[in-house]
Amino acid sequence: MSLESEAGLAGDVLPGVLSESLHAELVAFRRDLHMHPELGNQEFRTTAAIKERLERAGLRPRVLATGTGLLCDIGLAEGERPAVPVLALRADIDALPIPDTKTDCPYRSTIPDRAHACGHDMHTTIVLGAGLVLADLHAKGLLSRPVRLVFQPAEEVLPGGALGAIADGALDGVGRILAVHCDPKVDAGRIGLRHGPITSACDRLEIALDGPGGHTARPHLTTDLVTAAARVALDVPALVARRVDTRAGLAVTWGRIESGHAPNVVPQHAELSGTVRCLDLNAWRDAPDIVHAAIDEVATLHRAKSEINYMRGVPPVVNDRESTDLLRRAMVARRGMRSVESTEQSLGGEDFSWYLEEVPGAMARLGVRTPGDRTARDLHQGDFDADEHAITVGVEMFTAAAFLDAAGTGES
Repeated sequence: MSLESEAGLAGDVLPGVLSESLHAELVAFRRDLHMHPELGNQEFRTTAAIKERLERAGLRPRVLATGTGLLCDIGLAEGERPAVPVLALRADIDALPIPDTKTDCPYRSTIPDRAHACGHDMHTTIVLGAGLVLADLHAKGLLSRPVRLVFQPAEEVLPGGALGAIADGALDGVGRILAVHCDPKVDAGRIGLRHGPITSACDRLEIALDGPGGHTARPHLTTDLVTAAARVALDVPALVARRVDTRAGLAVTWGRIESGHAPNVVPQHAELSGTVRCLDLNAWRDAPDIVHAAIDEVATLHRAKSEINYMRGVPPVVNDRESTDLLRRAMVARRGMRSVESTEQSLGGEDFSWYLEEVPGAMARLGVRTPGDRTARDLHQGDFDADEHAITVGVEMFTAAAFLDAAGTGES
């Protein structure tokens, strides 16, 4: 099918349109999740709610071995091996440990210091809705290729719940995996796409510096740890940036520095912690050695003993060309050429990248800003919210992708 012919398809021609009644149900489901956010690996209520709704639709979801998150196949009997590669749709289900600061919102979080401030409640609702629509179409004999729903816990917990889901069979038999991520800078009704890296790698870094302290009147007889920590904070990012191609975007950014208790005492201990982000997959693989070497050089220069805890996080999400084009064609088929825009590579991390280390796939940026609203909002902030029209957009894009993907394999 050509792009031009897909662009001419109306929603009532390509199967998988969301009914008004199901949209209303999904909005209510999302708001319930929003009111009851749960942190990574603690999403028991969320898992139970998803499971109950899928079972009510006649499906057989399987809770992951970790106790939260679940997998659900559509078009495959229990234990059946797929004859063709499965298309997987992934959602993350956890929330963030921050307060919900929205005012006059009837569905704001009811849990102190917990909020769905990254849109995972939207992602979950969209994959659930797509699954319900596809299950109905399968029952009518209209879905020829199996689809797996992946509701993954602990995306916000490095190195990410994706690794556990993969170990528990999330990708068994899967030929392609798709996902969306809310973008408050894109209008609802549109998506942002990019072939290649769409997020960055993200690791965590903790450093302890130690040395003999002493009196500030005689710093020459001490290891001046405050100065050493300050030089590490300033010099390490500069050294790291100069030891890779600048296009790799390898960056060290500090979030915490702590040392000392009195103004006239040179301390014996200092700590720094931060993140290491990288736009390039190959540079990310070399990052630990580069960062370690830079820290050791600066610490040694200032006679400080360094202890480094470099915690691997996630590689970049790298969209493959065919999967990116599938999402583009699906969106164009539903809402026309103007519904798709190019997007930049983000410096945020996303553990969807682990799936793409195993199988091809792509992530789209889902517009959740109400058209005409220019209020500055961002992810991971307590006032984050989403235009719920994006639920319909996401569901219908995924159902269109399922049909177009099957058509591309010669299925009908």
